Amino acid sequence: MALNPKSYCAYVQNLPVDDLHRKYHDQQYGFPLENDNELFGRLILEINQAGLSWTTILKKQDNFREAYSGFNIDAIAAYDFADEERLLQNAGIIRNKLKIKAAIHNAQVVQKLQAEHGSFLNWLLNQRGKPLDEWVKSFRKIFKFTGPEIVNEFLMSSGIISGAHEPECACYELAKSEIKAHYPI
Repeated sequence: MALNPKSYCAYVQNLPVDDLHRKYHDQQYGFPLENDNELFGRLILEINQAGLSWTTILKKQDNFREAYSGFNIDAIAAYDFADEERLLQNAGIIRNKLKIKAAIHNAQVVQKLQAEHGSFLNWLLNQRGKPLDEWVKSFRKIFKFTGPEIVNEFLMSSGIISGAHEPECACYELAKSEIKAHYPI
């Protein structure tokens, strides 16, 4: 069976191995993220992609990591007005005030989830099996700037829900085995 020609897997299949999309697809997309800071960083990237191309985000990924304190949840949760202004002046990231405020708010939410569930990952794993509309309701209840597409891509890209890779994709089995090894059922 062939790849769906409209899928991300098919899109990257013939790209050079050093292409941004190919590297992301083959090394990050749909693979587990065990560290809460990395999970939160992925959420920041997905939120910032809203209304823009994923290429833009991939090109700025390292800038986001640097600007947002290595995606350290505790550091971001403590950001103040000066940090907001610093981020708004940083041409290396997306300078959208609502998205910046959402990152700070969402870091504070993740801290609460960590306190209640032991980790952000535990909170996510405890909800596996929910249909997407229930995930979206859960996210919208506590997070900012998390619509259906953002929630779906965040969960898929971090391996929490399936669908990142097609069964015919060269990464499918590897991602599946890593998810099974890192995200207990």
